[in-house]
Amino acid sequence: MSRSLAIVLLLVFPESLAWGYRPFIATDAAVADPKEIEIELGYFNLERDRGKNTFIIPKVVLNYGLIRNLELVGEFGVEEPPHGTVRLQEAALSLKAVLKEGVLQEKPGVSFAVEAGPLLPSTGREEKKVGFEAVGIISAELSPVMLHLNLGGGVDRMENNPFVTWGLIAELPVVSKFRVVGEIDGENTRGKSADTSALIGFIWNPPLRNLSIDAGIRRGISGAAPNWMFTTGLTFGFSF
Repeated sequence: MSRSLAIVLLLVFPESLAWGYRPFIATDAAVADPKEIEIELGYFNLERDRGKNTFIIPKVVLNYGLIRNLELVGEFGVEEPPHGTVRLQEAALSLKAVLKEGVLQEKPGVSFAVEAGPLLPSTGREEKKVGFEAVGIISAELSPVMLHLNLGGGVDRMENNPFVTWGLIAELPVVSKFRVVGEIDGENTRGKSADTSALIGFIWNPPLRNLSIDAGIRRGISGAAPNWMFTTGLTFGFSF
C-alpha cells in the first residue's frame, strides 16, 4: 500500500529530487528545497533483543522546505512490542538549517548544517516528558566515498537526563543508482549504559523518478543496544 501511495503522489506532483537518509539514524548536511516535501517511510522495521521481537510500523520522517537552506522536520514511529499495546514512539519536531554550502549543494568544500528541536512525549509509560536535541552535521567527499559526521546532545524524554549522540555514515557508489552504505553511531545518557550500533545496507534509486528504496541490517555493539535490527523503506518527494 505504501508503495502504491508513493507512485500516485509522484505522478500527481511535479518532479523534484529525493535524497532521503533512510535507513540511517544519523543524517546529512542537506535540506529540502523551498515548498518541497520529502517523505521517508519505513514500512517494515524489526527489532530483536534477547529473543523478543518488536515491530515499528511505520517509521515516518517528513521534511518540508520552508525557505532556502531551511527545512521543518517531523518524525514518529508506531511500535508494537512483544507484550503490551501499540504505542507512539520517538516523536520529534525540529528545524534543520544549512550554515555552509558545500559538496551536497554542488559547491566546493564540506557542507555544514545544524538540526535542533524538541523530543515529544511518547505513549510509553516511561517517556512522558518533553526532551530536546541539537546536532551538528558535516558532509564531505573522500572520493569515491561520501561521509556524513553527526555530533550533538540534549536531554531525554524520561527524566530530562543529559545525553550526547554521534554518528558516522559512509556511502559507496557501486553502479549507477545503487550505493552500498554503512553507519556506526551511539548515544550515551547520564546514568545509563552507552547505546552503540552499526549498520550495513544499500540504497537504490530505480528508474521511477524521485524514489529511493533502502534496506539494512543493524547490529548492536554495546549491551544497551538491541541485538539485531532489520529495516526496509522508501523515500519520495514532490513540490507544491
